[in-house]
Amino acid sequence: MNMFQGVLTKMKSHYNTPIQYYLEFEKDFLHMNSLLGKKLEIQFLGHECLNCHLSKPIFRQGFCKNCFFEIPSAGDWIMRPELSKAHLDIEDRDLAFEKKVQLQPHIVYLAVSSNLKVGVTRKSQIPTRWIDQGATSAIPIIEAPNRYLAGITEVALKGHYADKTNWRQMLQQSDLTIDLQAEKEHSLEHLPKEVKPYIVRDIEPLHFQFPVESYPDKVKSLNLEKATHYQGKLVGIKGQYLIFEDQTVFNIRSNEGVVARFSV
Repeated sequence: MNMFQGVLTKMKSHYNTPIQYYLEFEKDFLHMNSLLGKKLEIQFLGHECLNCHLSKPIFRQGFCKNCFFEIPSAGDWIMRPELSKAHLDIEDRDLAFEKKVQLQPHIVYLAVSSNLKVGVTRKSQIPTRWIDQGATSAIPIIEAPNRYLAGITEVALKGHYADKTNWRQMLQQSDLTIDLQAEKEHSLEHLPKEVKPYIVRDIEPLHFQFPVESYPDKVKSLNLEKATHYQGKLVGIKGQYLIFEDQTVFNIRSNEGVVARFSV
């Protein structure tokens, strides 16, 4: 039996058919696709904040409470892009960091995951962001020069489209077919006038095939901290979720900062 141990961070992915997934540790990595059909044992060992690296309870996004409320990469504008102010030279927590992240091209997109949703991501995060959300297809609407303009566009479109993924529905097999080109054309009617020069033209939707041998009928989420130990046969990977034969699913991303041992 091979053992891999370390602090969980979201799986790295590579766009291919199907999507290729890698779980990285400090000195090693697991090619998760190669584990499909095999028994996997996961053991909870503790916590380690992704910022200060202390053994402290994780509050959100892999950070302890102190770090979450102090570091620039956990500012409110991360989850709410419309709050971005670096383009105005206004600091939230660290202006140099905020300028680096906010003042770069951002994409507002439509994606099909559990439903049709609108979202924002840095251009450099495509297609990773769509893969992380378990989207089966996605298309850019605008390419804005900064995070603020992308944020106000998302706010305008949230009145017409969902902005959250229903993770339970995303993990169950869906025959949802949506004409993304038609939906994109419809969305243009609702754009703020200041972003209309940034509409992305002449681009086809991108489609994704995930390595899933069988989908669960009824999803059971694994709380590793409470269970401390789990063993099951891996039958699929979608978004940032591992899917097991007994219909248990484990969200790697929501367990960032957890120290765990994987035995294969």
